[in-house]
Amino acid sequence: MISPEEEEVFFGSPVETFGSAVEQWMGDLEDAMRAAMHLELQLGIGSYVDASRVDWVLEHPAQVVINASQVHWTAEVEMALDEASVTRLALSLQDQMLALIGLLRKGISKLQKKTIGALVVIDVHAKNVVDGFVEERVFDKASFEWTSQLRYYWEQDDTDSENMWVKCMQTSFPYGYEYLGNSMRLVITPLTDLCYITLMGAQALNLGGAPAGPAGTGKTETTKDLAKALAKQCVVFNCSPEMDYIMVGKFFKGLAFSGAWCCFDEFNRVYIEVLSVIAQQLLVLFGKKAELLSYNDTAELEFEGAMVVMKPTFNVFITMNPGYAGRAELPDNLAALFRPVAMMVPDYALIGEIMLYAYGFKDAAVLAKKMVTTFTLSSEQLSAQCHYDYGMRAVKSTIEMCGKLKRELHHSTQEDQITLRALRDVNVPKFLQD
Repeated sequence: MISPEEEEVFFGSPVETFGSAVEQWMGDLEDAMRAAMHLELQLGIGSYVDASRVDWVLEHPAQVVINASQVHWTAEVEMALDEASVTRLALSLQDQMLALIGLLRKGISKLQKKTIGALVVIDVHAKNVVDGFVEERVFDKASFEWTSQLRYYWEQDDTDSENMWVKCMQTSFPYGYEYLGNSMRLVITPLTDLCYITLMGAQALNLGGAPAGPAGTGKTETTKDLAKALAKQCVVFNCSPEMDYIMVGKFFKGLAFSGAWCCFDEFNRVYIEVLSVIAQQLLVLFGKKAELLSYNDTAELEFEGAMVVMKPTFNVFITMNPGYAGRAELPDNLAALFRPVAMMVPDYALIGEIMLYAYGFKDAAVLAKKMVTTFTLSSEQLSAQCHYDYGMRAVKSTIEMCGKLKRELHHSTQEDQITLRALRDVNVPKFLQD
């Protein structure tokens, strides 16, 4: 398998395509992908303790590096809580993170930098969680502060084979083994954690998830990142008033058959008559899903005039922006099928700090605060123009420019000058004379 970033993961055995129908060898290919990711994860988790972490992260695919390190982080935290050695673990995690940031400054490949950048984002959150335990004096594995986190376990399941399971509160969800390449991960803020708790709870209740809030608060991105964390394919579809129940029914058939997720963006733009029919379609699918006792089972049902074999890992998420004109209220029978979660403005300074760390900046905390202050002043003091946007998207594009300049200029320019240049390059072209 070759990802868009040109990362390569090899299949355990070749897939024969000659002489078999397309749907047959495509199904075999999917099985081979999952088997390859299962094997890579098994190797990654097993070899983690044998090598130094700095060497280990360079030897495995990005997805394995992130998820295998989360399995070991979960085990380390639970051991530290049992032995009341959380403070020692907090110091150890700080050293691990600094070692990775030091590695980013060395002569490693572009692909390895991307892997370590994503791992730093996850590591910073892992460190912040343990630091929180030290401050709040949490020493119990059953405490809400620990059970509310996404926890990764490599354990035997009801098929008598070892698999990865992701747990949050009362929910246990099987890892999907979908190969997702080497992509950047979302910064996990307290708001992201709350969204994860709600969406993971929806899985256990056989409901969908419905993040709602203003534009630029990360509704769609958080849903996509949870799918990445669970290795599920997530199809994002931007809704429009032209959507009808036949088109949505076909979409649901594909989701149920493949066990994938979808995120309908701006769902309340669809006409209310269509929403009522969609509610009936989902009621059929979620009702059948609730009858299954295990995630490894499948169910056959008649849906929209066709027989569909449904995998219970499928789910539907919707995002809504209540502020815009021309948006419909969800009918009650549809709203009852989704767990709502309100998304408000995230902590830009924290997001900026962690993303700058991921690009190898040392003074990330100070630079992120200065950047956010600049955007706050811009939004308050500049004239109102329709193309001025000083929300999350502006912060993200500026930070990406910082990362690009850091790679190009390397050690020849100071970090504050790089940040200033990025702010100027991204924002000055937008400004108007008047």
